[in-house]
Order: sequence, then C-alpha cells, then structure tokens
Amino acid sequence: MLSFLYARQSGLDDPVRLRRAESTRRVLSLELNHNRDVDRIHGNGINTLDIEVIDGRYMLSGGSDGVIVIYDLENNSKKPQYTCKAICTVGRSSRHVHKFSVETVQWYPHDTGMFVSSSFDKTMKVWDTETLKPAEEFQFDGNVYCHHMSPVARKHSLVAVGTKDPKVQLCDLKSGSRIHILQGHRGEILSVRWSPRYDHILATASTDSRVHIWDVRRASGSLFTLDQHNGDKSKTSSEAVNTAHNGRVNGLCFTADGLHLLTTGTDDRMRLWNSATGENTLVNYGKVVNESRKGLKFTVSRGCSPEFVFVPCGSSVAVYGLHSGELITMLRGHYNNVDCCEFHPDYQELYSGGKDCNILAWVPVLRQPDIEDEETNSKRVKHCLYLYRSAGLD
Repeated sequence: MLSFLYARQSGLDDPVRLRRAESTRRVLSLELNHNRDVDRIHGNGINTLDIEVIDGRYMLSGGSDGVIVIYDLENNSKKPQYTCKAICTVGRSSRHVHKFSVETVQWYPHDTGMFVSSSFDKTMKVWDTETLKPAEEFQFDGNVYCHHMSPVARKHSLVAVGTKDPKVQLCDLKSGSRIHILQGHRGEILSVRWSPRYDHILATASTDSRVHIWDVRRASGSLFTLDQHNGDKSKTSSEAVNTAHNGRVNGLCFTADGLHLLTTGTDDRMRLWNSATGENTLVNYGKVVNESRKGLKFTVSRGCSPEFVFVPCGSSVAVYGLHSGELITMLRGHYNNVDCCEFHPDYQELYSGGKDCNILAWVPVLRQPDIEDEETNSKRVKHCLYLYRSAGLD
C-alpha cells in the first residue's frame, strides 16, 4: 500500500492505479460477514436483487412468493454487528402485490423514486417508491422472465421485456405503451440487457440457444447473432449454426465499459464475447454448472484490475477471472441453490440470494496496517526522489 502512495505522490503512477489495486485486493478477500445480517422477509426463494446507483444505499429484492422488499444497507447504528433493515415491503397483504413469482426488479437508473418489477403473473409494474403503488402496469400474454432499462439512456425511456413469446417487447415509460417488438428468436426470451456504453444497443438471449444484438433505432432485424464457433463451418452442425450455446441461453451481463458481453447457458458453459464484433474470445471458464430453468442473475465487478465474474453455482457463488477464465474461489454459505447475486462497486461487496430465503453479505477482509521502521521509510523516500530527478522533473 505504501509503495503505491509513494509512487503516486512522486508522479510515477497513475492515481487510478492505487484505487484499482485496493479494489482488486478487497474482492480477492471477500468472505461471509457474520456481523452483518439482512432482514429475512421472504417466505420463499429470492430470485432477483438490485442496488441503486444514486446513493448506493438501497437494495431491492424480489421473491418466488411475489413479495418485493426494499432494504437500507447503511449501518446507522455504527456498531460492528448490525442488520440491514427492510424499510418497505410490498407483501401478500397489499392489493398491488404480484400474484406469482417476481423474476426481476430494477431501480430506475436516474432516480430512486421509481422501480420496475416483472412477474410470472404476466405483468410488469412501474412503482412509485414513496407510495408503494404501481404508477403504470403492462400486461402480457405469457410469463414475464426478465426486463431491463438502459443505465445510460437520456433520449429514451424504453424497457426491454422478455416473455414466453419469442418476440422481445419494447415498452415506453413516457407513453405507457408497448411501442415496438423485435423478431428473430424462436423460443422464450430468458434474458435481456442494454449496453452500458450505447443507449441503443440491446442483447437478448433465448431458449433457442441464440443471442441477438440489436440496434433499436433500426427497423430491420438484429445487427448480428453470436456464433460460438466464430463462423468456422467445420466445427458446427447445420443445427448449431449461429448459436451461442448448445443449450438454453439464460444469462447475459455486459462488462462495466460495455466492451464485452458474458453469456451463460444450460450446456454448463460461460462465454465472453467482443460486444462490437460478436467474436467469441474463447476464454475457457471450464464447467460452469447451470441448472436454472429460468434466467440466471450473475454479475461482474467494477473498478478492479483484472475484473471478476460472480456466478451462482449450486449453493455457492463461483468467482472467476474475467479474461483469464481462472476459478478464483467459491463463496459458500447458502443452504440451498443461489439464484442471484449483486455487486456493490462503492464498497466491493457482494450480496447473494437463494432458495433458502436468505440474503447473504460478502464483505472484504480489513487490511492489516502496514508497519515500516524509519530507516526503511527514509530509504523509500530517497529512492523516489532519485527517480523523480532522473526523470528530469526536478
């Protein structure tokens, strides 16, 4: 740590390097925090989590019981041992509650006054956080597996929705209507994701083994379809042409910079793609056990070097190096299958939810203080001054 500080002070290092190095160290030291509990509200499995990016303080959860909960993650007691309290709940007693399993919850990206939920009751609801009542409700013909709002869009308020129907629905929050459909898939839409780099680029995944990348400004079909073999005809059968996986594709996640896209499938594979060209980077993550029949909610770290991927894997969360494919560790603590996880970039923490009805907090181990004697400290300062003068900056 001190070497980073000296190098930054003397102008030898980029100031961001220290922050990235410490963020990386914190992620690599994640462990289950026994001093932090999250209120147990759900009576059934937890399918989805989302932490708002405005303050980084409030977290949404949605469960198989149809219940939606808002938690306050801040430690108001200032004590080492505390509980993240549920401050609002849309419970079974509410007449606005979803009738069946809530599959996705998401905060409105620019304001905590609104959030959106979608459910197997064939609805997507836009909620007013203050009143906990739906400001808008969209009805669909089949189960809603997923929805997503662009984290960067300023010119549109579109929500992409994946349902049992093979057509991807685009709903406009401003007009309160479905304004467009994207046709190209042949099966249920299990995952949809907007690019965090461009507000018009959308990725969709389906039970037909395909992943389409769309430019929603265009009236024609998708920009391209991801091909696991990168167009090599010798490696593919006629049935597997332009398929991303050899099974259902049930998970999508862009990296924070939007340059790469991760996909997961029921073929027990995870793949990393160049999001601009659609090229399979061929990173080998090994066997990534995936038995989910619905969408898989996994996440990627932000602000680390290198970045990491957190994937629910049975009753554990597997942590992989994004570009190396190396399995770093398995986070074990749940008593049943994990269905979702959410990374908190402000504190390099991870929250996971599972069928055991628990939300667990994975927190970095505190760094031990660096102790150096005066002689070592003096030598380090002299060395930095020497490098500083050698660079002609004196």
